[in-house]
Amino acid sequence: MEKTLEQLRAQIDALDERILQLLNERAKLAQAVGHVKGGSLIYRPEREAQVLRRLMEANPGPLPNEAVRRLFQEVMSACRALERSLTVAFLGPEGTFSEAAVIKQFGHAVERLPAESIDEVFRQVERGEAGYGVVPVENSTEGAVSRTLDLLMQTPLKICGEVMLRVRQHLMRHAGAADGDLTGIERVYSHAQSLAQCHEWLSRHLPHAERIPVVSNAEAARQAAQDTKAAAVAGEVAAERYGLTIVARDIEDEPGNTTRFLVLGQADAAPSGRDKTSLVLSAQNRPGALLDLIAPFSEAGIGLNRLESRPARSGAWEYVFFIDIDGHRSDERVAAVLERVRANATLFKVLGSYPVAV
Repeated sequence: MEKTLEQLRAQIDALDERILQLLNERAKLAQAVGHVKGGSLIYRPEREAQVLRRLMEANPGPLPNEAVRRLFQEVMSACRALERSLTVAFLGPEGTFSEAAVIKQFGHAVERLPAESIDEVFRQVERGEAGYGVVPVENSTEGAVSRTLDLLMQTPLKICGEVMLRVRQHLMRHAGAADGDLTGIERVYSHAQSLAQCHEWLSRHLPHAERIPVVSNAEAARQAAQDTKAAAVAGEVAAERYGLTIVARDIEDEPGNTTRFLVLGQADAAPSGRDKTSLVLSAQNRPGALLDLIAPFSEAGIGLNRLESRPARSGAWEYVFFIDIDGHRSDERVAAVLERVRANATLFKVLGSYPVAV
């Protein structure tokens, strides 16, 4: 005999109460861990990565792994906040993809501090005004963010985490609009890059609407909130921030467009079991110098998953190389190879070791 709707709801209510009890038991244990640590770092990226990986591997469904990751990231965020408030700087304004990256990595229970520039994100963390900073470093279609790379060479900060954020562009308009309602839209606001990424969709569905570039997607959402004949192309965080209704989702012309962000702190992370190490290197300006510099990684069987060159400040036609390798700098094999590379490099700096993005 099938259960009635009332019986099913009663079961859900009982489970909700049990979940609530378990969440509070977890929070008490997290507080106890904080007391044992004696007020040391409350954010441990390697530990949080281990927790999320373990839960996603153990997930029997029907919840997808991404939903499990989001749920438990928020649980850890709320438990962290019971110990001490955490402030994270990001490239503003509010409602941008950079803020979305902060939320994905830290959850909602942190103080988010928007900065006017990437330089200011670095400065706020260096001065101690923020505990951590989140900055974009590369995009799957646009390439490297050169300003971030330049600042990494100068800063004493370390990379302690990375965030991979799918750039999902949505069309949004005033609150109360119906899903799919495009009628009456005369203007579309967005950052010029986002307008370009959605060019084909806009040409098909809103061919007569004026496209107006603005300084950020967050500003586009703010303007659309004040104009019933306008819409904005932006991310979900912007819709939440300005009370807009998303009327069309995922309108970018190239699905899968992803931005990689780095998490910056005063120290890098301890080993998590699945890590990366980022370096900046330079070699003598002679034939074969770069090959000699990176050959030890191949010889040791260490994966080289990113190589980016930037002009050096020291002279014309000289370059520095940003490299990401598999493994943690404290791993015995990685540490041995790094010493070999250091001996051949004219510039050698470890930018940090950190968990691979979950």
